[in-house]
Amino acid sequence: MSRQKNQSFKGHGLSKGKEREPRTLIRFKTTLMNTLMDVLRHRPGWVEVKDEGEWDFFWCDVSWLRENFDHTYMDEHVRISHFRNHYELTRKNYMVKNLKRFRKQLEREAGKVEAAKCDFFPKTFEMPCEYHLFVEEFRKNPGITWIMKPVARSQGKGIFLFRRLKDIMDWRKGTVGKKLTIVEAQPNRANVNPSGSHDTKSSDDQKEEIPVENYVAQRYVENPYLIGALDRQPLPDVHLTNVAVQKTSPDYHPKKGCKWMIQRFRQYLASKHGPEAVERLFRDMDNIFIRSLQSVQKVIISDKHCFELYGYDILIDQDLKPWLLEVNASPSLTASSQEDYELKTCLLEDTLHVVDMEARLTGREKRVGGFDLMWNDGPVSREEGPSDLSGMGNFVTNTHLGCVNDRKEQLRQLFRSLQVQKKAPG
Repeated sequence: MSRQKNQSFKGHGLSKGKEREPRTLIRFKTTLMNTLMDVLRHRPGWVEVKDEGEWDFFWCDVSWLRENFDHTYMDEHVRISHFRNHYELTRKNYMVKNLKRFRKQLEREAGKVEAAKCDFFPKTFEMPCEYHLFVEEFRKNPGITWIMKPVARSQGKGIFLFRRLKDIMDWRKGTVGKKLTIVEAQPNRANVNPSGSHDTKSSDDQKEEIPVENYVAQRYVENPYLIGALDRQPLPDVHLTNVAVQKTSPDYHPKKGCKWMIQRFRQYLASKHGPEAVERLFRDMDNIFIRSLQSVQKVIISDKHCFELYGYDILIDQDLKPWLLEVNASPSLTASSQEDYELKTCLLEDTLHVVDMEARLTGREKRVGGFDLMWNDGPVSREEGPSDLSGMGNFVTNTHLGCVNDRKEQLRQLFRSLQVQKKAPG
């Protein structure tokens, strides 16, 4: 990319050399004052840049990305924390559209058995554009509970449950005649995905024709796996595990919080259901991660300057089946307890290890701290051996989710081996 003469065109990392050249000084920038800032400020060789100073690494928010990415020159080594059209996976309606399309593709190319591996999200309809399809489905299954969610909000805001068609009709009447006034509520996909697989109307057309706020109507998972279930009012709070909601409860303990480490959760399930059932559950969650990312592989703009830390919301039911509810582009990095602080700081440290601004990794690592390489143009096995390229099959992915892991020792061994490799004669 050449640097343009336009005065509004900003450049970053211009004085740096080749992309994989080792670096001892990393200039970082972020507006988030939480665990992220703590991790960045304590990382050796990283220096904070404020205001308009040049940076090498920017943990930006999605609004900055939308407004500035196409007007900013970035040198080879520069990294930012989002893909330009991350919303293909992180908007509730787009996520479902992409998963449905991917499922149909798998059915055509690999058969119904393979396509069934995408059946991990509840039956969902975009509202109001799929209202008539929803009504048809609703009448086939009277008496079940549905949940309405705004596509672009979080922390349980704007949701409601219903069992009567009258409730949804009242909501629909409230959207008629309203116009979109907030661009963030519906990004212009035509500019970033000209493949023809989605709506190609211009941003201006969208502003005129799309209702103020799109929703999804989703079949409610009525049998969630509950641990220490407590009475919650109003009813939706019963199964909303967002800390933003749970901390308003009178019996919420601020020091203990309401989260478990995944390792503790795995141990609890194993004690109740046995290791085989738990291994199957975690394999099913691996399948969710891989299939959901595959569903957007062809539409996400895979810019080398971008990386993403996704937050997956997965609900487990009483049959130990995991359901994908949504994927977050900006999962909360604010700690709600000391244990949560330790979890998030370690997560962020390892994320920075994987992004590797220092150019220390070889690209062949199967594990970096708490992260496992599960897919690399095909499945990655826990054990060395031939890859199962036909699909997941009975393949055991290289994942240790919830397993015992001495993260610090693993990192010591990793970086020790890298130092040895670099010292060895070429």
